Amino acid sequence: MKPLRTFTHAIALASLLSAASFTVQAEDILINGIASENIVDTKVLAVDVDKRLVTVAGPDDSQVPIQLSENAKDLHNLKVGDQVNIKVNRSVATVLDTTVGGEPGVSKEAGVIRATKENPNPGGEAFRQVKVTSKITKIDLKTHEVTLLPPDGPQKVVKVEDPQLQERMKNLKVGQTVDMVFTDLLKITTKH
Repeated sequence: MKPLRTFTHAIALASLLSAASFTVQAEDILINGIASENIVDTKVLAVDVDKRLVTVAGPDDSQVPIQLSENAKDLHNLKVGDQVNIKVNRSVATVLDTTVGGEPGVSKEAGVIRATKENPNPGGEAFRQVKVTSKITKIDLKTHEVTLLPPDGPQKVVKVEDPQLQERMKNLKVGQTVDMVFTDLLKITTKH
Protein backbone atom coordinates (compact mmCIF):
# COMPACT_ATOMS: atom_id res chain seq x y z
CA MET A 1 0.00 0.00 0.00
CA LYS A 2 1.34 3.46 -0.83
CA PRO A 3 2.55 5.50 2.20
CA LEU A 4 0.05 8.35 1.68
CA ARG A 5 -2.86 5.95 1.31
CA THR A 6 -1.78 4.03 4.40
CA PHE A 7 -1.35 7.27 6.30
CA THR A 8 -4.76 8.52 5.13
CA HIS A 9 -6.42 5.27 6.24
CA ALA A 10 -4.77 5.54 9.66
CA ILE A 11 -5.95 9.12 10.09
CA ALA A 12 -9.45 8.29 8.86
CA LEU A 13 -9.69 5.47 11.40
CA ALA A 14 -8.40 7.76 14.14
CA SER A 15 -11.38 10.04 13.58
CA LEU A 16 -13.94 7.24 13.13
CA LEU A 17 -13.15 4.61 15.73
CA SER A 18 -14.55 4.25 19.19
CA ALA A 19 -14.29 0.56 20.42
CA ALA A 20 -15.68 -2.98 20.02
CA SER A 21 -15.71 -6.68 20.66
CA PHE A 22 -17.85 -9.60 19.53
CA THR A 23 -17.43 -13.13 20.81
CA VAL A 24 -17.59 -16.22 18.63
CA GLN A 25 -19.94 -18.86 19.96
CA ALA A 26 -19.23 -22.60 19.95
CA GLU A 27 -21.81 -23.21 17.19
CA ASP A 28 -20.11 -20.66 14.88
CA ILE A 29 -17.84 -21.95 12.10
CA LEU A 30 -15.19 -19.74 10.54
CA ILE A 31 -15.57 -19.90 6.75
CA ASN A 32 -12.94 -17.37 5.72
CA GLY A 33 -10.83 -14.63 7.22
CA ILE A 34 -8.33 -12.00 6.09
CA ALA A 35 -6.28 -9.50 8.05
CA SER A 36 -3.89 -6.65 7.32
CA GLU A 37 -1.65 -4.36 9.34
CA ASN A 38 -0.33 -0.92 8.42
CA ILE A 39 2.18 1.03 10.47
CA VAL A 40 3.00 4.72 10.06
CA ASP A 41 5.80 6.45 11.94
CA THR A 42 5.73 10.24 11.81
CA LYS A 43 6.48 13.30 13.93
CA VAL A 44 4.52 16.27 15.24
CA LEU A 45 5.15 19.50 13.31
CA ALA A 46 2.63 21.78 15.08
CA VAL A 47 0.11 21.67 17.94
CA ASP A 48 -2.77 24.13 18.36
CA VAL A 49 -4.36 23.11 21.67
CA ASP A 50 -7.15 25.73 21.49
CA LYS A 51 -8.29 24.57 18.04
CA ARG A 52 -7.49 20.91 18.84
CA LEU A 53 -5.43 20.73 15.65
CA VAL A 54 -2.23 18.70 15.28
CA THR A 55 -0.08 18.79 12.16
CA VAL A 56 2.16 15.80 11.47
CA ALA A 57 4.71 15.00 8.79
CA GLY A 58 3.27 13.16 5.82
CA PRO A 59 5.01 11.40 2.96
CA ASP A 60 7.36 13.41 0.71
CA ASP A 61 7.76 16.26 3.23
CA SER A 62 4.04 17.05 3.19
CA GLN A 63 2.13 18.31 6.22
CA VAL A 64 -1.05 16.59 7.34
CA PRO A 65 -3.40 18.48 9.68
CA ILE A 66 -5.49 16.31 12.01
CA GLN A 67 -8.56 17.76 13.72
CA LEU A 68 -8.98 16.02 17.08
CA SER A 69 -12.21 15.63 19.00
CA GLU A 70 -12.90 16.40 22.65
CA ASN A 71 -11.88 12.79 23.36
CA ALA A 72 -8.21 13.78 23.04
CA LYS A 73 -7.78 14.59 26.74
CA ASP A 74 -3.98 14.88 27.00
CA LEU A 75 -3.35 17.10 24.00
CA HIS A 76 -1.47 19.62 26.17
CA ASN A 77 1.28 16.99 26.65
CA LEU A 78 1.94 16.72 22.90
CA LYS A 79 4.95 18.77 21.72
CA VAL A 80 6.50 19.68 18.36
CA GLY A 81 9.07 17.03 17.49
CA ASP A 82 7.27 14.20 19.36
CA GLN A 83 7.40 10.88 17.53
CA VAL A 84 4.03 9.35 16.64
CA ASN A 85 3.46 5.69 15.80
CA ILE A 86 0.12 4.77 14.23
CA LYS A 87 -0.75 1.09 13.87
CA VAL A 88 -3.92 0.01 12.07
CA ASN A 89 -5.12 -3.61 12.03
CA ARG A 90 -8.08 -4.58 9.90
CA SER A 91 -9.77 -7.94 9.58
CA VAL A 92 -12.80 -9.42 7.91
CA ALA A 93 -14.15 -12.80 8.99
CA THR A 94 -16.98 -14.78 7.46
CA VAL A 95 -18.69 -16.98 10.03
CA LEU A 96 -21.53 -19.50 9.67
CA ASP A 97 -23.98 -19.70 12.57
CA THR A 98 -25.08 -23.35 12.57
CA THR A 99 -28.32 -22.66 14.45
CA VAL A 100 -31.40 -22.13 12.32
CA GLY A 101 -33.73 -19.19 12.79
CA GLY A 102 -31.50 -16.14 12.82
CA GLU A 103 -32.55 -12.95 11.09
CA PRO A 104 -30.65 -10.46 8.91
CA GLY A 105 -29.29 -7.49 10.80
CA VAL A 106 -26.39 -5.20 11.60
CA SER A 107 -24.79 -4.71 15.00
CA LYS A 108 -21.97 -2.42 16.02
CA GLU A 109 -19.77 -2.10 19.08
CA ALA A 110 -16.92 0.31 19.77
CA GLY A 111 -14.61 1.55 22.53
CA VAL A 112 -11.55 3.65 23.38
CA ILE A 113 -8.61 3.28 25.77
CA ARG A 114 -6.67 6.46 26.54
CA ALA A 115 -3.37 7.45 28.13
CA THR A 116 -3.04 6.89 31.87
CA LYS A 117 -1.46 8.89 34.73
CA GLU A 118 1.52 6.52 34.60
CA ASN A 119 1.89 7.23 30.86
CA PRO A 120 0.70 10.78 30.19
CA ASN A 121 1.92 10.82 26.57
CA PRO A 122 -1.02 11.44 24.24
CA GLY A 123 -2.21 8.40 22.37
CA GLY A 124 -4.52 5.53 22.95
CA GLU A 125 -6.29 2.61 21.38
CA ALA A 126 -9.62 2.39 19.65
CA PHE A 127 -11.50 -0.46 18.13
CA ARG A 128 -14.69 -0.90 16.18
CA GLN A 129 -16.49 -4.00 15.05
CA VAL A 130 -19.46 -4.26 12.72
CA LYS A 131 -21.31 -7.52 12.19
CA VAL A 132 -23.57 -7.87 9.14
CA THR A 133 -25.83 -10.92 9.33
CA SER A 134 -27.41 -12.44 6.20
CA LYS A 135 -29.88 -15.33 6.21
CA ILE A 136 -29.48 -18.37 3.92
CA THR A 137 -32.68 -18.67 1.84
CA LYS A 138 -31.58 -21.18 -0.83
CA ILE A 139 -28.77 -23.69 -1.39
CA ASP A 140 -27.98 -25.11 -4.85
CA LEU A 141 -25.43 -27.92 -4.56
CA LYS A 142 -25.27 -28.50 -8.35
CA THR A 143 -24.27 -24.93 -9.22
CA HIS A 144 -22.44 -24.33 -5.91
CA GLU A 145 -24.54 -21.27 -5.15
CA VAL A 146 -25.97 -19.99 -1.89
CA THR A 147 -28.69 -17.32 -1.85
CA LEU A 148 -28.44 -14.87 1.04
CA LEU A 149 -30.90 -12.29 2.34
CA PRO A 150 -28.82 -9.36 3.68
CA PRO A 151 -30.27 -6.81 6.13
CA ASP A 152 -30.51 -4.09 3.49
CA GLY A 153 -32.61 -5.71 0.85
CA PRO A 154 -32.68 -7.92 -2.17
CA GLN A 155 -31.36 -11.42 -1.99
CA LYS A 156 -27.86 -12.03 -3.34
CA VAL A 157 -26.55 -15.19 -4.94
CA VAL A 158 -23.01 -16.15 -3.91
CA LYS A 159 -21.02 -18.56 -6.07
CA VAL A 160 -18.81 -20.83 -3.95
CA GLU A 161 -15.55 -21.31 -5.86
CA ASP A 162 -13.35 -23.02 -3.25
CA PRO A 163 -13.56 -26.84 -3.68
CA GLN A 164 -13.22 -27.43 0.08
CA LEU A 165 -16.11 -25.06 0.79
CA GLN A 166 -18.15 -26.65 -2.02
CA GLU A 167 -17.76 -30.00 -0.27
CA ARG A 168 -18.94 -28.48 3.03
CA MET A 169 -22.04 -26.93 1.39
CA LYS A 170 -23.97 -30.18 1.92
CA ASN A 171 -23.98 -29.36 5.66
CA LEU A 172 -25.72 -26.00 5.14
CA LYS A 173 -29.40 -25.50 5.95
CA VAL A 174 -31.87 -22.88 4.84
CA GLY A 175 -32.47 -20.56 7.78
CA GLN A 176 -28.87 -20.53 9.02
CA THR A 177 -27.10 -17.20 9.02
CA VAL A 178 -23.75 -16.00 7.71
CA ASP A 179 -22.00 -13.17 9.55
CA MET A 180 -19.45 -10.85 7.97
CA VAL A 181 -17.48 -9.40 10.89
CA PHE A 182 -15.41 -6.29 10.11
CA THR A 183 -12.90 -5.28 12.80
CA ASP A 184 -10.69 -2.18 12.88
CA LEU A 185 -8.08 -1.69 15.61
CA LEU A 186 -6.12 1.53 15.94
CA LYS A 187 -3.22 2.16 18.30
CA ILE A 188 -1.49 5.54 18.51
CA THR A 189 1.59 5.96 20.69
CA THR A 190 3.74 9.04 21.13
CA LYS A 191 7.07 9.73 22.78
CA HIS A 192 9.06 12.88 23.43
